[in-house]
Amino acid sequence: MTALRSINQDDLRNHNLSVIIDTILRSPTSLSRADLAKATGLTKATMSLLANILLNNHVVREGEPDISQTTHGRPSTPLSVAHGRWAGLGLQINTDGFGCMALDLDGRVIDAKWIHNDMRRTNPKDIFDELDDLSRPIEKALNHKHYRLVGSGLALPGLVTDDNTLLMARNLGWERLDLTQFSVVRRLTPRAGNEARLAALSQIPGQATQRLTSSHECTLAPTDSFIYLSTDIGIGGAVVRRGSVETGDHGFAGELGHVSVDLNGPTCRCGRRGCLETYAGRRALVEAACIASGDDAVKSESMDELYKRWQQGDANAVDAIDRGLDAMISVIVTVINIVDVDTVILGGFWSNFGSELSDRLEQRLNELSLGRDAVNIRVLMPLVADYPALRGAAQVGLRRFIDNPLDFLSA
Repeated sequence: MTALRSINQDDLRNHNLSVIIDTILRSPTSLSRADLAKATGLTKATMSLLANILLNNHVVREGEPDISQTTHGRPSTPLSVAHGRWAGLGLQINTDGFGCMALDLDGRVIDAKWIHNDMRRTNPKDIFDELDDLSRPIEKALNHKHYRLVGSGLALPGLVTDDNTLLMARNLGWERLDLTQFSVVRRLTPRAGNEARLAALSQIPGQATQRLTSSHECTLAPTDSFIYLSTDIGIGGAVVRRGSVETGDHGFAGELGHVSVDLNGPTCRCGRRGCLETYAGRRALVEAACIASGDDAVKSESMDELYKRWQQGDANAVDAIDRGLDAMISVIVTVINIVDVDTVILGGFWSNFGSELSDRLEQRLNELSLGRDAVNIRVLMPLVADYPALRGAAQVGLRRFIDNPLDFLSA
C-alpha cells in the first residue's frame, strides 16, 4: 500500500487561491471580500490574506466602494479581474488557415493574427514553421506590455492523443504526426486538443476569463450542460457536462461529424459511409446544390453563393440545406437521448443561416426527443462566434495559471 500524500500549507494556499480566482471569473458582478468568503466557505481572515496576494500580483483590482449597500460600518469594496498582467496564447491550424491569439484574463483579446490559406495537401512542417513565425511578434508585444504569458493551447481539426500525437486530420491530409517534432510546440509546450472541444470551451461563461454580462450570455450558466456543433468542411462536436468538456477515456469524445445517418450513403474521408459530414459539411452542401465540386466546393465564394441561392429560394440550394438539416437532426436527437442534455449550440457556418433554421432545428428536436414531455430542448447561437477554437486554445493556456496560481505568483 502506498503512503498517503500529506497536504502542506502551500498546497492548501494554492487550492484556495484557485477557488477564489474561479469564483471571481464565474460571477457576472464584482464581489467583495465578504461575498467571496461566503461563496467559497473561507474565513474572512483567510480571504483578506489571499485577496492581498491577488491584489499585489495584479490578478484582481479594487473597485469603488459600494456606499448604497452600507447601513453601518465601512462600505464593501468590490474585487474584479485586473487588466494588463496575465495572458494565455492560443494557436490553431484549421482547414481554412492558421493563426494565433493572445487573451487577457479579463477576457479582452490583446492581439490576434489569422492567415487565410487553402490547407489541403500542405506540408505540416511548413505550416508549423509559419505558425512559429506568426506567434513570435505577439509574444514580443506581450513582453513589451509587461504581460506574463502563463500558457498556451493548440487547436487542431482531428484526433489528438495525450502524448502529443495528431492521429489524423483527414481534411488536411495529415496523419500520425508527432507534434513535438515542430519547433513551436517544443518552444511553447502548448496543450493540444481537438478544435471542436476547444471551441466548446470558449462558450462556457467564466471558464478561464472574466464572465461577460451580455443578455445573450445570460442564457448559459457556468455549470450548464450542452452539445456544441462545430460546422465547417468537416463537422466536429463536443458534449459539455456541468461546465466541463467530456473528453472520453482517450480524448476522442464528441466526434458527431462521423456518426453515420445512412450506412449506404456517400463515402466519407474517414473511410465510413453516410457520415453526418457527407450531408451537412460545407463541401457536401455546395456539391449537393450544384454550385461547385472538388476543390472549388470548399472555397468561401462557393459557400457565399450557397447562402445567397438559399435566400432566393433556389430549389437545389433549398433541397441541399433541408437534407443537411435532416441529417443533423437525426444525429443531434440521438446524442440528446444518450447523454441527456437540453441545450444545443450551433457553431460554425451553419450559424450564418440565422434564427429561421435554428428555430426549425429546435422544433424538430423537441418533437423527436424521447424526453419531450418533460424536457424543453433549446438551440442557441454561439456566444463566441469568431474564431472560437482559437479563443478556447488561449483559455487552455490561462487555465494553467488559474489551476496552479502559486506557480506564478509571489506570495
